[in-house]
Amino acid sequence: MKPGAAHRIVIAGGGAGGLELAVRLGRRHGPDHVTLVDAVPFHIWKPSLHEVAAGTLDIHREGLSYAMLAHNNGFRFVLGTATGVDRQARELAVDAVRDAEGEAILPERRVGYGTLVLAVGSLGNFFNTPGAEAYAISLDTTDAAEHFRLELLKAMARAMSGESEPSAVNVVIVGGGATGVELAAELHEAARTISAYGLPGTRPQDLRITLIEGGPRILGPLPERVSQAAQELLAERGVRVVTDCRVSEVTRHTVVAQGQVFDADLCVWAAGIKAPPLLAQLGLELNGVQQIQVDDRLRTADPAIYALGDCAAAPWRETGKTVPARAQAAHQQASYLASVLTDRLLGKPDTAPPFRFRDFGSLVSIGHAEGVGSLMGKLSGRKLLVEGWAARLMYAGTHWSHYAAVLGWWGASLRSLSRVLDRRSQPRVKLH
Repeated sequence: MKPGAAHRIVIAGGGAGGLELAVRLGRRHGPDHVTLVDAVPFHIWKPSLHEVAAGTLDIHREGLSYAMLAHNNGFRFVLGTATGVDRQARELAVDAVRDAEGEAILPERRVGYGTLVLAVGSLGNFFNTPGAEAYAISLDTTDAAEHFRLELLKAMARAMSGESEPSAVNVVIVGGGATGVELAAELHEAARTISAYGLPGTRPQDLRITLIEGGPRILGPLPERVSQAAQELLAERGVRVVTDCRVSEVTRHTVVAQGQVFDADLCVWAAGIKAPPLLAQLGLELNGVQQIQVDDRLRTADPAIYALGDCAAAPWRETGKTVPARAQAAHQQASYLASVLTDRLLGKPDTAPPFRFRDFGSLVSIGHAEGVGSLMGKLSGRKLLVEGWAARLMYAGTHWSHYAAVLGWWGASLRSLSRVLDRRSQPRVKLH
């Protein structure tokens, strides 16, 4: 930054945590002090990407414009991919923005900062599995989710183009965590809807879904009862679940796992995450999945750089582990840093207590009508298990609370109402 310039907090990444932090700081300090940088012009809540992939959520209706949010909440928005950090000059390099023909719309830029917050999220981790990066799709961005949706529609169109009975479309999902389980259920629901619309040759059973998990059960971090309930719900929907099966290779049309060969017109990789390669350029300490190491105040070894969300390895003191990569963690970290960075911007001493992650449990959506999950019971200290509509409503509530944080209570409520009304007049699955 230039000498004498206003202290600017630059947030790289507009995911759940980055956007909430920008909104909180922007409302208080204004655009001269708060800048958000993101590679795309609109925001989608990342836990919804499985719905985008299945076509049950339209990114062009659901996406929130960063420019609009910046105007309404008092921060500056810079469109472009963060490509590097000059720590000595305190500048973030932002790549050019190009159109479909490759012509530059916006040039490369350098954004000066007084404090940089890294909130760049995570990417799929293929663990060097042969063929996985080339042939599997990881749902880590809206572009990837939309790409899968279009490939699925093309595969279904090809399958039903024959004169005789349509052939099946085989989808293999690698990874039995929340993303894999939710995608399997959402795809089943999408297939039922497409069939109900009467498109020629489409039947729910023509979409064959296989979920492969390397561990002994799906949803491994959750209680066994939750895992069992989710597996039963998937089985009722015709999803084949294969556990204790590690994938060794992915080809254009197959997935190979421990001697078994699974037909795969499409393969989705949901077996793990790693941080984006940007972090490796900073010269700061990373962990085994390339997340940047931060202390209990979310600071890196560089006092001008903080990190939150999936890209940060933050200590979880009660367990001796790092804070899990969940939306609730990013939400809590954004709330914490909003206070810490306000003091920093105002020149006050850092007297904040260490960040403490509070695990309120996990919820998994099994389609629009079901859910399973576990919540932390504050009074009993035991996990409260919820299933069915109660879990589904709580899951929807977490979605609503994120939008309430960036749009306000009234804006989030109107958005929810609009979504309900839209479903009355729009197809339940995006078919184009």
